[in-house]
Amino acid sequence: MASNPQAGKIRLLSAEDSLAGSPALTRSPKALRHETLEGILPVQIRGTEIQDTFAEAFRMWFARLVITAEDDHWLQAGLQEATGYATSVIACDAEAGVELLLDQTQTPDGRPGAAALFFGFSKEQVAAAVSNRTGQCLMTCPTLAVFDGLPEAPDRIPLGRHIRFFGDGYQKSKRIGSLRYWRIPVMEGEFLVQDRVGVAKGVGGGNFILQAVDQPAALAAARRAVEAIAGVPGVITPFPGGVVRSGSKVGSRYKKLVASTNHAYCPTLAGRVETALHPEANCAYEIVIDGRDEPCVAQAMRRGIQAACGPGVVRISAGNYGGKLGKFHFHLHRLLAEAAP
Repeated sequence: MASNPQAGKIRLLSAEDSLAGSPALTRSPKALRHETLEGILPVQIRGTEIQDTFAEAFRMWFARLVITAEDDHWLQAGLQEATGYATSVIACDAEAGVELLLDQTQTPDGRPGAAALFFGFSKEQVAAAVSNRTGQCLMTCPTLAVFDGLPEAPDRIPLGRHIRFFGDGYQKSKRIGSLRYWRIPVMEGEFLVQDRVGVAKGVGGGNFILQAVDQPAALAAARRAVEAIAGVPGVITPFPGGVVRSGSKVGSRYKKLVASTNHAYCPTLAGRVETALHPEANCAYEIVIDGRDEPCVAQAMRRGIQAACGPGVVRISAGNYGGKLGKFHFHLHRLLAEAAP
């Protein structure tokens, strides 16, 4: 296949180009790093406008569990249960998802496995969610075992030492080196779970919002983005299929609600409220990313944005609160400029 000399470049429209209707200039993002950061020129990638805005994310705590099984069938069954009902801490006890799959050479017991991440706003919230989900979703699933995925983390929370009581006094402790495990008798044989697991500070709520001319274009772009993000270690996209259709804002006209629909991005309300949608957009989806640290989230956002751009996707923007609530600000133009060679 012949190489494309324009591949990987970002198109930037000047005011003169827009007024004249002439084709967009094509320059490398590095050459125009300062111009894009100052918002002088709107960035385009494959015809998709990248809005000059930022995503606002928050400090969160997370645990990383390594889960193994006899085969892929039971591994997927356990992962689906353990990471279910875990989209947003607005109403869920945690935000959770599968970080990556592991082969037999990467797991403590030499079986197929996966690493799953569980996020919450405090260590205590993470500890409760991980303990409950392990007991109800992983111990109940045939053949599964659970290990610590953050062995170097100085902060530790109890896991097996809580779940062991299900053994009704028949449970046994096992030490391997400095690590303690619990063997809990179950009808299959034994459930093996590590005594304590690590927790660490992470970043929750990295995001971008893709806007498209119709639903098929938006769905295709969202799937491209999620598939690209899946290759980034240290992150999860906790919503269904990695995609949010009901993006939220803080507060509501109803006093009991802490969050409500983000009306500025609802196409059916475009004539009734001040809209944040592109004039040609009739469908929008949000991609939310939780990660181990800022670089992981930034890399995931960058890959997702680049993959989402294309025909039918008229704009990519991001959700923020004016910089007043979240500690971490991911500027879209800066992310793309930093990716320049």
